[in-house]
Order: sequence, then C-alpha cells, then structure tokens
Amino acid sequence: MKKWYSLLFVSMIVLFSSFFVSTSNSDAAANKARLIIEAKKLIGTPYRYGGTTPKGFDCSGFVYYTHKKVGVTLPRTSREMYKKGTYVNKSQLQPGDLVFFDTSKQTKGVSHVAIYIGNNQVIHAVSRGVKIDSLNSSYWKTKYIGAKRL
Repeated sequence: MKKWYSLLFVSMIVLFSSFFVSTSNSDAAANKARLIIEAKKLIGTPYRYGGTTPKGFDCSGFVYYTHKKVGVTLPRTSREMYKKGTYVNKSQLQPGDLVFFDTSKQTKGVSHVAIYIGNNQVIHAVSRGVKIDSLNSSYWKTKYIGAKRL
C-alpha cells in the first residue's frame, strides 16, 4: 500500500510540474509577442543618443524601454545586455531574441542591439529612427556578433 501511495505521489508531481512548464513556456511566448507589438508601435520614433523614451531612443534605450513595457528589466547598455541570457545560434533565432552587432569604428565588441522579430528581420533604433531591417542586408550581415535569449 505504501508503495502505491509513493507511486501516486510521484505521478502527481510529474503531472503538475509538466503543467507548470508548459504554462510558463506559453507565458513566455505571449510575452515575446507583446514585446514585438510594443516595439512595432514605436516605428518611426526618432533617434536620440542616450534616449530611453518615445521622444527619442538610442538602440539600447529602445530595447530597455520595450522590455520594461512587458515587465522585463534589462541593463541600460548593449554591452551589459550582451552579458544576460543564453547564447543562441543565428539559425535558431526566435522572435524576441536580442541580436548584437559591432558598429563602432573606435572600439571592438558589442555596440548595437536589436530585437529579432522573425523572418530574418530585426527592429531597432538607428540614426534614421526606429525601423525594421533585414539581417541579410550587406551592412548588418557583416556587423553581426551574436544573439541571446532571455
């Protein structure tokens, strides 16, 4: 009898833990979808060095702001953001992943961050403001450093 209760107890733990894992995965997917919706609302917002509001964004300010809108707190700079999350291979990118680039002429390393939105596209704040670009463009393809999943 004791063995039967132990088996039942273990079965219940497995059943409930799998429920919570799938729920958290679906919550994460919904959060990523909300993130991209919030980001797309800001297309056309002007670029402003150091900007973190819809009056104007720099690249990391844009990523910081959009994540904060969906309840995720990130560091303020692209270099610090690159230290967070789990590395993702370019072929495994999913919407909501952060994509990092080296765009600086002065220093090597991470100097730009964007949000992957699917179909090999990112949304980010560049000198022309918040816009969508292709990772396949001749410029961004050569500047790519890596990607992280939060």
